[in-house]
Amino acid sequence: MVGSSMVFRSNMASPAVMQLSSLSRRSLSTRSPALALRLSRPLRSGTSSQQSVQRTFRRSYADAAPAPKPKKRFRFLRWAWRLTWLSGVGLTGALVYSIYEQLHPLEQMEPDPTKKTLVILGTGWGSVSLLKKLDTENYNVVVISPRNYFLFTPLLPSCTTGQVEHRSIMEPIRNILRQKKAHVKFYEAEATKIDYEKRVVYISDDSEIKGDISHTEVPFDMLVVGVGAENATFGIKGVKEHSCFLKEVGDAQKIRKRIMDCVETAMFKDQPEEEVKRLLHMVVVGGGPTGVEFAGELQDFFNEDLKKWIPEIKDNFHVTLVEALPNVLPMFSKQLIDYTESTFKEEAITIRTKTMVKNVTDKYIEAEVTKPDGTKELETIPYGLLVWATGNAVRNVVRDLMNQIPAQKNSRRGLAVNEYLVVNGAENVWAVGDCAVTNYAPTAQVASQEGAFLARLFNTMAKTEAIEKELKKLSEAQAEAKNEEERNQIFDEIRERQKQLRRTKQIGPFQYSHQGSLAYIGKERAVADISWLSGNIASGGTVTYLFWRSAYLSMCFSTRNRVLVAADWLKAKIFGRDVSRE
Repeated sequence: MVGSSMVFRSNMASPAVMQLSSLSRRSLSTRSPALALRLSRPLRSGTSSQQSVQRTFRRSYADAAPAPKPKKRFRFLRWAWRLTWLSGVGLTGALVYSIYEQLHPLEQMEPDPTKKTLVILGTGWGSVSLLKKLDTENYNVVVISPRNYFLFTPLLPSCTTGQVEHRSIMEPIRNILRQKKAHVKFYEAEATKIDYEKRVVYISDDSEIKGDISHTEVPFDMLVVGVGAENATFGIKGVKEHSCFLKEVGDAQKIRKRIMDCVETAMFKDQPEEEVKRLLHMVVVGGGPTGVEFAGELQDFFNEDLKKWIPEIKDNFHVTLVEALPNVLPMFSKQLIDYTESTFKEEAITIRTKTMVKNVTDKYIEAEVTKPDGTKELETIPYGLLVWATGNAVRNVVRDLMNQIPAQKNSRRGLAVNEYLVVNGAENVWAVGDCAVTNYAPTAQVASQEGAFLARLFNTMAKTEAIEKELKKLSEAQAEAKNEEERNQIFDEIRERQKQLRRTKQIGPFQYSHQGSLAYIGKERAVADISWLSGNIASGGTVTYLFWRSAYLSMCFSTRNRVLVAADWLKAKIFGRDVSRE
């Protein structure tokens, strides 16, 4: 009985094993040939054999099962990485192409003596903006300037402390002119006089190396005056002799040397304490963007570098900002003015408003201070470094031109111009930038838009003259037409050219579009008053500082400047500013 029972169980188990083996072969033969071969082998009878087959089947089936699908969040990260990688490749490609294009200029057209001569004085914001957008093949263009480069002035305060090197914000003017379609002549010279009646500009070579000819004249048919302005001293005694200005590269280099001279002289052996305090007192006159940014950069230089390497000066180094008006940054909103003043207070920068400088000596300034009760008092302020960052004055060449034109007799701040930037009382003479008197503040943003407007105007004038010449030829051809059909065909062309002429002439007067104001106030903070739609956005802080940096980086003239400035910022962040004198 026992034996027969065992036989019965064995017989009952066999069909199951056979069925499982059959299923295994059919379902897994296509998935795993090795598994099918293993299952096709003879199986031992009994429960242990059946369990062994089932375990083998489960294990093999699990191995052959498809992998679970990745979660959506990882899929998003994968796509984000791909987009980032593609963006990086695209930006790198654009950068390489831009550099290649700049280093491999095309052949230029030679000047055509039949075309008008357009003379441009200066290589500042207005003149370079004009050159950038001007179709030079329409004119014989001549550029005259005492400096053979364009200077990105908004970052000039950063050069005074070594945050940015001066070469990084200079773009050689010949790099710009070489990219134009037609050849542009450039003379590194000072325009000493403009003879409006003779249509001649007298120029002088002021370089250290003199040739056989150092004075000559350049005739013009059209003239653009963009010589900028001088630093205004308001007739205050001693300003020119003892102050440092901040308009040119040489000014920034002079200030950089003067800062370290003051520090090293203060550390001289047995220097009296009062003299140390005077030498380490840095005074900035002018509460506009230039003065405020320089004060912020100077205090950063002290906090982040000078104090670290020369700890002896930490108790005596001090920055003072002097402003004649009731507050600094008058072009900004009250909210941002208050934020700037509170930030300066945190940085220990003293703001002296309602303080007007009356006299300057080599060691101190005399200033008239207006007290809260309205009374005025004369105060002596000692200094080691004095930076003068206030106002503009008319250059001699501009003043001489104003004296030649009767319509300019009432103008005091520069050449008065009309809505098309034409100098009042003159023909074929335009003015842009700080030497022109308009209804707008003399800023780089205004000058840049004025130059772009003149480029559009001159391009339109050239197209207009070309169409008028074609119309004249068509009129002559119509008069000589042999039959009616030819006459009608020429008449259709005349009507088409007249329509084109009307469209071309539709250029309105100059209108300034204010994009906003930016200023760095130190401690990695900035203030911004940005025009947005129908209103303004006022902001200040670290995020605004990042926007300030990105905005200035995008405004740099060329890819070369952007790369150099970004590299300077990175270098200063990693290694700090250089505290050497030179």
